[in-house]
Amino acid sequence: MTPGIPEFLLTRGAPPGASAPASGASGRSVGTRFLDEGLKHLASVLRTAMIQGETSRIDGLLQGVDARVKVFCALVFLIAVSVRQSLTALLAVLGCCLLLAILSRVGLIYARRVALLAFIFGFALAAPSALNLFVDGTVVYPLLHLKAAHSFWIYRIPQTIGITREGLLGTARLTLRVADSLAISLLVLYTTPFPEIMRALKILRVPDTFLMVVTLSYKYMFIFAQTVEEMHFAKRSRLAGGVDAAAARGWVVGRIGLLFRKTQLRCEEIYKAMLARGFSGEVRLAAPGRLRGKDYLWGVGLIAAAAVLATLRGN
Repeated sequence: MTPGIPEFLLTRGAPPGASAPASGASGRSVGTRFLDEGLKHLASVLRTAMIQGETSRIDGLLQGVDARVKVFCALVFLIAVSVRQSLTALLAVLGCCLLLAILSRVGLIYARRVALLAFIFGFALAAPSALNLFVDGTVVYPLLHLKAAHSFWIYRIPQTIGITREGLLGTARLTLRVADSLAISLLVLYTTPFPEIMRALKILRVPDTFLMVVTLSYKYMFIFAQTVEEMHFAKRSRLAGGVDAAAARGWVVGRIGLLFRKTQLRCEEIYKAMLARGFSGEVRLAAPGRLRGKDYLWGVGLIAAAAVLATLRGN
């Protein structure tokens, strides 16, 4: 062997002299891709949180509006969207949210996230209801023809299985409602600092327990990310090649259990520290400033828009 890199570092598999896999283990060697992928997704979550903090401080249209006005109007719009059946009204809300996001300089990342989440939690879940297996109606696009109709318990399978007009309308309504709700919520999140949102919710009489849970969860997310990152790099620094598949699964399960125990201990420590500092269950926040004329104008305008939405006619 020539001087330089040891031979066992240039070959795949277990190093010389390593023990054989335990009985029942496959002995198959896998790389560290599962660790890298997990850390990449965790970084994506952190990047989203950091982007929210950055976009809420740029010079945009909605960034200058008081958080109390935005949170209150968002609640009004969410209620209006949940009771409206008109596709025209739901599309109008989505278009207005996108326009406000562009004027607030968060258009690209905002539109991508709304589209992705609306597709997953809206269209993908509601798409099967477009079939006449779930919703009776006029078939506009037949997919499958059977020899005869079938009945099973309380279910009926028609002879022609296809997409119905009523099912398409129901799927479109649900998808647009999900998209509108996401668009409204994310618009407030991307244009408002997190402490200001909590202060606005406090003024709107949201229970202190809810505010405390949300705030502590938001803060712990960064601690959790740092802990997972340290575990990841510690594992990588001790690997010269592949790792046994069974050992890899065992390591992941063990780290999940460790994080769960650390989370419990951290919660107990935080609670004891809060009690030691006189915490009595009430969340106290600094008093907000007075609303400006611009804030009143925004509030009146958005509430008027919600009223127009409630009376808008359409399919």
